[in-house]
Amino acid sequence: MLYLSTRGHADRKRFCDILLEGLAPDGGLYLPERYPQIDAARLGELRSIYKEQGYAALAFEILSLYIDDIPAEDLRALCAKTYTQQVFGTAEITPLRPLEDGLWLEALSNGPTLAFKDMAMQLLGNLFEYELGRRGEELNILGATSGDTGSAAEYAMRGKKGVRVFMTSPRGRMSPFQQAQMFSLQDANIHNIAIEGVFDDCQDIVKAVSNDHAFKAKYKIGTVNSINWARLLAQVVYYFAGYLQATQSNDQKVSFTVPSGNFGNICAGHVARQMGLPIERLVVATNENDVLDEFFRTGAYVVRGSEHTYETSSPSMDISKASNFERFVFDLLGRDGQATRELFAEGVARQGRFDLGGNPLFQEAAARFGFVSGKSTHADRLATIRNTFERFGTMIDTHTADGVKVAREQLQAGVPMIVLETALPIKFAATIEEALGRLPDRPAKFEGIEDLPKRVTDLPADAEQVKAYIARHCD
Repeated sequence: MLYLSTRGHADRKRFCDILLEGLAPDGGLYLPERYPQIDAARLGELRSIYKEQGYAALAFEILSLYIDDIPAEDLRALCAKTYTQQVFGTAEITPLRPLEDGLWLEALSNGPTLAFKDMAMQLLGNLFEYELGRRGEELNILGATSGDTGSAAEYAMRGKKGVRVFMTSPRGRMSPFQQAQMFSLQDANIHNIAIEGVFDDCQDIVKAVSNDHAFKAKYKIGTVNSINWARLLAQVVYYFAGYLQATQSNDQKVSFTVPSGNFGNICAGHVARQMGLPIERLVVATNENDVLDEFFRTGAYVVRGSEHTYETSSPSMDISKASNFERFVFDLLGRDGQATRELFAEGVARQGRFDLGGNPLFQEAAARFGFVSGKSTHADRLATIRNTFERFGTMIDTHTADGVKVAREQLQAGVPMIVLETALPIKFAATIEEALGRLPDRPAKFEGIEDLPKRVTDLPADAEQVKAYIARHCD
């Protein structure tokens, strides 16, 4: 299996090379040259494997279709090491539970940091340690987080041999719990950098540093954001797990609703659908930062500046420039690297927008790729949290509430709708208290976390200053 850049670079690379690299040399994102196909017979085999052997075995079967430069026995062992009841709190790893008629929640937040990012990041940490050990190399990970990626990455990488983490986040824009999870870590290989700005500023810094090829090579810079294909690939697995739990036979279809900011989580669903998983619809649920909803309704992708990126009660989705969106647009355009480069390297970078509304490929997109979208506001969030708790006794976090609100608008008779849960309610306690008049339950291991000593450095939204910080802590 070889990987190519969405912007048409001539190089083709193996999985372990792009695992450590992040962005392609031309600034594009890596995708496989082809999506392996899962026919009905193979899906039946996966159903049996999942039922009899569990999530780790299913993960190995999916990952091995894309990873052929790690020996099969080693990859199987990495999956078994990652997806355990000890790490994820339940033998099912991603249990599916019914919420109401036709609507299900897939629990993805049972990992160490109580967010869906653990599903991929725990595997990524083990893959990094394995490959760096095999090569005798070190890696400096530079990341950006709007809330959950940072803690998931840091908890996965803390203490790992040969790995340092430099995580940028928008100063003051995460919940107190999210900040405490990251900033209270005292591990020597973990560095938190609070950026004056919004998440998009942090993400721009990561891309700017990655595009400085001399600096990237000298300091061995890698990424853990979902621009890293390995992370997105790990997320494909739970779409298969959700489907297999919701259906009895392979002629059934399901839909997924995904709270979306950076487009990585739902892009994994796009990959699963392209592989042949019987997905009817992929529903993009946004908050007030509704750039993606606007695109799927109109074809216009209009990036908003920091001043128009709203601070909301579902802060992990306060994003107006969705990194992974380029992967989908590449597929939408028939995998035309030059056209994709023109849209992103020129249209977005220079004008902050592009418009595919008049393009026949966009007009056929809903039928070809199954995408639809919807939007949720703070008032919707409160109403959905309250309604879901009062009717079903189920407490959901603010981002999952955005998903449930939009999912209810897109229900189809006879097609199970699976909402991907994104975090546990304790991470956004203030809004839960506003909706329900009570605080959510807090796992014992996180008692008093907000009062622990903090270890964080404040910097302006300046890639050069971030590079200088990295250099000082690596030399």
